[in-house]
Amino acid sequence: MTITPAIATRALSKTYKDVRALDNVNLELLPNRMYGLLGRNGAGKTTLMSILTGQNFADSGEAEIFGHDPFEHDATLSRICFIRESQKYPDDFRAHQAFKAAALFFENWNEELAQDLIAAFNLPVKRRIKKLSRGQLSAVGVIIGMASRAEVTFFDEPYLGLDAVARQIFYDRLVEDFAEYPRTIVLSSHLIDEVANLLEHVIVIDQGRIVVDDDAEELRGSAVTVTGSAERVEEFINGYPVIHRDALGSLASVSIRARLSSSEREKARALGLELSPVSLQQLVVRSTLSRVDTLVPAGEQEARK
Repeated sequence: MTITPAIATRALSKTYKDVRALDNVNLELLPNRMYGLLGRNGAGKTTLMSILTGQNFADSGEAEIFGHDPFEHDATLSRICFIRESQKYPDDFRAHQAFKAAALFFENWNEELAQDLIAAFNLPVKRRIKKLSRGQLSAVGVIIGMASRAEVTFFDEPYLGLDAVARQIFYDRLVEDFAEYPRTIVLSSHLIDEVANLLEHVIVIDQGRIVVDDDAEELRGSAVTVTGSAERVEEFINGYPVIHRDALGSLASVSIRARLSSSEREKARALGLELSPVSLQQLVVRSTLSRVDTLVPAGEQEARK
């Protein structure tokens, strides 16, 4: 049985003056899954989400939510919630008024969940939003994003203003509510190690292009760092795709894309090499850094070192 994607893009491109924000982006996101949209600042994450939520438009290509272009399509937009880090509200709004407005817009709004989260974040709902701290403002966005229970929900790093304890509350409650009320959730984050265990699928965007699009389980354990004598490291990694290299004198540390068998691990030990797993954050960072190296002329690479 074919599952219709909740989100789909085909050859999606967007340019701002001389910057290619999105470059031929092709994606399919299935319903009721938790996705991570990861990448560096300026990689194209917010531009992609803005187009998918009808707040921007592409120069070329197609973007669809449940089979429809979301731009000026009210029936589709009513099924989407998009929460940004820099979420804007009317100047005179108080927090409780923002929640009341959200309750009117989102048909799946759950007031019990909203009140529960207000208590968990200790949010002063009668205070004017412009008087809230950054953390309290982040809490307003997070509460709307979760309590909306929209079929497609985008979080564009609104939780960055929360402290570590409040972020953990967000992660725990999000997983708990998602398990009971599945929907398509896209988390954009720089805090990759913090969100890694939440994600079912990982998308990494770099310089407007998709460089990783894979199930999180497939990525976990898909790379390993080999450390030891440079000569023996090179002997061991021969033939494996290299995603990062470090060298110091006669020592080398090389990250490769590989799922090593027990016999391969035994071979590494026999050569006196140390093997260590590459975390999701390291994999994302090293994948994007290796891509930068391939795009920069060799002479300039040397100048950067």
